[in-house]
Amino acid sequence: MAIDLDIYREILTGFPSGVAVVTASGEDDKPLGLTVSAFCAVSLQPPLVLVCIDKASNTLSAIQGSGGFTVNLLAAGREEIALAFAGKADDKFAGVQWRRPSIPQSGPILDRDSVGYAECVTEKELEAGDHWIFVGRVENGASDPEASPLVYGRRQFAAWSDL
Repeated sequence: MAIDLDIYREILTGFPSGVAVVTASGEDDKPLGLTVSAFCAVSLQPPLVLVCIDKASNTLSAIQGSGGFTVNLLAAGREEIALAFAGKADDKFAGVQWRRPSIPQSGPILDRDSVGYAECVTEKELEAGDHWIFVGRVENGASDPEASPLVYGRRQFAAWSDL
């Protein structure tokens, strides 16, 4: 017997995580993106990361079509960006400063709103329930060690520095 979904969701909220916006370039080079909490390092050699993307996401086809993505780790105080990219709006990038990636397969970089980013080329895709799992080889990136990461748990945001 499967667990009740409300109980399952509540269990998951007890695991705080960083907040990431995964981006890709869609048709006509349109920037697309979504907020994810399912992001982690997979390997140091080679440098691999993992993201999980909902099958209903408007960004999924762009990630699959481009062969890559960028993971933007949001900085504290960027809750409005996390919420905007979690929605289904057509132009999530309106009012958000971004720049083009150096790796053609990856997606837009939100370096003014992030503590770091990783430009990735897709190594593997795996269908898992209502999501796709993407393992990306990190080809380029940067980190701002002075910035405090945005954290999410128990349905609320916090700055890493506040914890």
